[in-house]
Amino acid sequence: MTKKQTFEESITRLEEVVKLLERGDAPLDNALALFEEGTELIKVCSKMLDEAEQKVTLLTKGDVPSETPFAPEEN
Repeated sequence: MTKKQTFEESITRLEEVVKLLERGDAPLDNALALFEEGTELIKVCSKMLDEAEQKVTLLTKGDVPSETPFAPEEN
């Protein structure tokens, strides 16, 4: 069973992928796989940031901060 990566773990892996691609010495198949992994990591990180932003917005509405559940966006 694979555990869900944290935001920080995802960003760290994305930085590794970018460095590997920037070197420019990966064979085409590997470069494409890294690019695909990178784009997926960007999507995951973006979704986590959007959810965090929504939570902060909900928590800061009104005089007294309170947590209100929200439905995540569906693609």
